[in-house]
Amino acid sequence: MDIATRVWNHKWKIDPIVRSLIDDDFYKLLMCQSVFRNHRDTDVTFSLINRTKSVRLAELIDEGELREQLDHIRSLSLSRGESTWLRGNMFYGKRQMFTSEFMQWFENLRLPDYHLEKRDGQYELTFEGKWPEVMLWEIPALAVLMELRSRAVLDSMGKFELQVLYARAMTRVWEKVERLRAVDGLRIADFGTRRRHSFLWQDWCVQAMQEGLGEKFVGTSNCKIAMKRDIEAIGTNAHELPMVYSALAENDDALRQAPYQVLEDWHEEHEGNLRIILPDTYGTQGFLNHAPDWLAGWTGIRIDSGDPATGAEIAIKWWKERGEDPRKKLVIFSDGLDVDKIIQLHKQFHGRVRVSFGWGTLLTNDFRGLVPEEGLNPFSIVCKAVQVNGRPTVKLSDNPRKAMGPTEEIDRYKRVFELGEQADEEVIV
Repeated sequence: MDIATRVWNHKWKIDPIVRSLIDDDFYKLLMCQSVFRNHRDTDVTFSLINRTKSVRLAELIDEGELREQLDHIRSLSLSRGESTWLRGNMFYGKRQMFTSEFMQWFENLRLPDYHLEKRDGQYELTFEGKWPEVMLWEIPALAVLMELRSRAVLDSMGKFELQVLYARAMTRVWEKVERLRAVDGLRIADFGTRRRHSFLWQDWCVQAMQEGLGEKFVGTSNCKIAMKRDIEAIGTNAHELPMVYSALAENDDALRQAPYQVLEDWHEEHEGNLRIILPDTYGTQGFLNHAPDWLAGWTGIRIDSGDPATGAEIAIKWWKERGEDPRKKLVIFSDGLDVDKIIQLHKQFHGRVRVSFGWGTLLTNDFRGLVPEEGLNPFSIVCKAVQVNGRPTVKLSDNPRKAMGPTEEIDRYKRVFELGEQADEEVIV
């Protein structure tokens, strides 16, 4: 496939940014089924948050083109082949991961409407409705904004200039793959859907990882690409669950227990490598200090904020204190990764735990320095649940720069979860 020619000739009706309801991360579908089972009538608002204020999206991206892409997503429904794949494929060793009730609902789903405004050079994009429906806007919305920004930058480039650009980007990816190929015992997956350069580019990167890394490449978070390339769909759960459960809590005691209630519900549905703790929503150390004993028996932990080595050391210490052998536990690193950090963390923890990596933006969107003025540098954009039944959500994280929510609620959550001093870490996308 000649990506440069496709980009040069692109018309959105031929190459839509999001081309399927399963052009989404696998963890969203797993969480959606859990939400459908436990909280399907909860009203939630999701909102786009651009942390990189210097990237003024509303000045780069045409509003009409953005609306066309969003409206296209609203027209999508599961194809027969996609439904058959979800119903019959084996995920994490389980043949029927998705229940018939959930699949019947999903097969009839059309995503709800959106609200779009411009303010101070940015787009305000929000989605309101029942939790299982609006949560499926998150990844497609991010993919659309990221790719439209890329298209705006590339729009003035000629065919040969684009060919050189993509040749350089392909060389960069392949050089990374060659370095990782030399790492004994490596396990790595593509986690790059939400901030990818484009669907075509993500698909190319996955194929490069398949060919270059062989069995060291364990799969992709993107369901459409996993189905297309016949590889594993990878993913577990995310901060969204404890954020919404916490906002539903009626008092401080219920708030303190909310993150553990999330995992109780998850425990009922999943086993094995899907039992992965994501402990950092309100601070990893505090979460583990008060965690029930049964959680120590789960398969592993995902480290997604703060200093990753510190997070892994905290997990190892916690497992030892609970009588568990860390060498049998899985630690998944997934925050701000590139080759140097992957190699460093693997060297530090391989043999002490089972190490795995979820590689995101700097796999599927590393065009740094390939166009003038940082025009294609990745930037930090998220789409988060911000309100639940009229109440605000809060995320604290192990990195205070990632905290979100009203100031008074952040202070309350810090008190309830006994969050002490935190070290600022650069937010690396």
